[in-house]
Amino acid sequence: MKKILFLAAMASSITALSQEKFETNKKDSEYKFTVLKDLEATEVQSQGRTGTCWSFSSLSFFESEIIRIKNEKHNLSEMFIARNAYVGKAENFLRMYGTFTFGPGGAFHDIPWVIRRYGIVPEEVYEGLNYGDSIHRHAEMEAILGATVKELAKKPQNGRLTPVWKKAYTGILDAYLGDLPDNVEEFKFMYKGQEYTPMSYTKSLGLDMDNYISLTSYTHHPFYSKFVLEVQDNWAMQSGYNLPIDEFMKVMEDAIMGGYTFAWGADVSEKGFAYRDALAILPEDESTITKKGRDNKHFSDAGAAKISDAFITPVKERNVTQQERQIAFDNQETTDDHGMHITGLVKDQNGTKYFIVKNSWGKSNECDGYFFASFPYVKYKTMNILVHKDALSKDIKKKIGIK
Repeated sequence: MKKILFLAAMASSITALSQEKFETNKKDSEYKFTVLKDLEATEVQSQGRTGTCWSFSSLSFFESEIIRIKNEKHNLSEMFIARNAYVGKAENFLRMYGTFTFGPGGAFHDIPWVIRRYGIVPEEVYEGLNYGDSIHRHAEMEAILGATVKELAKKPQNGRLTPVWKKAYTGILDAYLGDLPDNVEEFKFMYKGQEYTPMSYTKSLGLDMDNYISLTSYTHHPFYSKFVLEVQDNWAMQSGYNLPIDEFMKVMEDAIMGGYTFAWGADVSEKGFAYRDALAILPEDESTITKKGRDNKHFSDAGAAKISDAFITPVKERNVTQQERQIAFDNQETTDDHGMHITGLVKDQNGTKYFIVKNSWGKSNECDGYFFASFPYVKYKTMNILVHKDALSKDIKKKIGIK
């Protein structure tokens, strides 16, 4: 009985802390949030001055999945993923005659792509800071890798690639991020007193990459079908399932309420995206919002400052339609800016719901690196999500043809 009372008291204490942490967006704000669901996540990290948000957000999501599945906390290596994805990007770039995407960006499904081929390792085993800095900075590495693949695409030596091109290319990655053997099974490391390879460590985490699916909502492909989302960072040309927007929104809400977090890709260049104010909203009247400064090309920091009373007092937001989503995508007003991790749900005093979003810009706002994205904003500006298939209802699974 004492044990039960103790556990109940602990649960009550955790709930109280969650509510206090997410009770408003910033000091002196009139937003008053009630926590509907707050799922466990690992520590907020920083992607530094890199375009690797896709790796940080996806691995944050998978770290929450490990907590959900095994009740264990692990800090996975984002740079191990980025390094091995760069190999795939180079191969793909050269197969496409040097006319395809190459750069630091990526997509959520890059993580399953890498893990199936190379496995994963803990952060402490592969930090990816071989160049002597304390934070991730990739400008020099990106410039050298980009120049290398462009020259290789010209096939300068007798019109063909030599057998050692990949060794030369991965040598650049090894120099900046850390040495890795060509054969992943030769990479052995100790972790918590046990020897692993990246593949055996992956197996120990209880993650099955076949259980994770990408979802989106656009009208230029049939609903309930799979298609390759036409964005530049989808270099691996992986596909996702297409849902009507109302069902898509319901999947996201039901996932959180059912105990499943998910990775969230969205446009963050909107006037209503104000990370410093810990809000992403879609006001009916955006004329009250002024912008100071600009976003950097990788969306790897707080970017432009947004100034408006809308970030202090809740305002009426737009009711977005499926057609408006499509027009914004086709006009490239909605772009594939940033990957994040959605971990919970709150509502304000007017009943508007917001997803709790874990970002990868460090603990650099008053919510320690989290912010709140309103349902109207998410409905309008979501590119896609990555989620465990069991977060979907039986009805949705049947419609898209998965078990």
